[in-house]
Amino acid sequence: MDKNFKLSKRHSLSKLCIEKGHTDFDSLFNYIKQLPYGRNSNRGDYTLVLKENKGTCATKHAFLKAIALENNFDALKLYLGIFKMNAINTPKIASILKANHLKYIPEAHCYLKHCNNLLDITFGTENHTSFRNTLLYENAISPEQIGNYKINLHQTFLKTWIKKEQLHLSFEDLWNIRESCIIAISE
Repeated sequence: MDKNFKLSKRHSLSKLCIEKGHTDFDSLFNYIKQLPYGRNSNRGDYTLVLKENKGTCATKHAFLKAIALENNFDALKLYLGIFKMNAINTPKIASILKANHLKYIPEAHCYLKHCNNLLDITFGTENHTSFRNTLLYENAISPEQIGNYKINLHQTFLKTWIKKEQLHLSFEDLWNIRESCIIAISE
C-alpha cells in the first residue's frame, strides 16, 4: 500500500501545507524530513514544525500523523517507543555516557509506521532506525500525546529503571544527564 495521497484544502493544516507548495503527502513528508533537528518553542505543539522550520522526533512525526488524520489516511500510525540510547545507536553521546558510567539511558522516541515499516525522519535525510533493536517499550499514540503524556511516561519509566538497575543516581541527576545527551545530539 502506497503512503501517498492528495492533501485536502478542507482542513486547516493541510491547507497551510498546500499554500506552501506541498499538495501531496510524499512532497510534505520529504520536506519535513529535510528540516533540521531541534526543539520547538512548545514541545507539545507539532504545528510549530512549519512555523519554526525545525522539529524533534515528536513534533515532526506528530505533524505528519495529524495530516494523515485530516485526510482520512488511517494506515499511518504514530508510535512512542523507549529504547536504549547508547554509544552505538547515538555516537554523539558516547563521552557523556562514559563520564557517567552508563551503558545506555532509556530514551523516549517518536516515529511512524506504515504497513509495519518503521519510518523515522528525525535527523534529516536518512531513515534513522538503528534504535529498533534496542526497544524496551512501544505503543501507538495520538499527535496530542507528544507533550505531557510523552514526558510523564518517559519519566515514570526512568524512575522504575533506576530502581530496577539499582543505580546510585537520583532521578534528577539522570534527567540532567539525559538533557546533556539531547544537547549533544542537537549539535
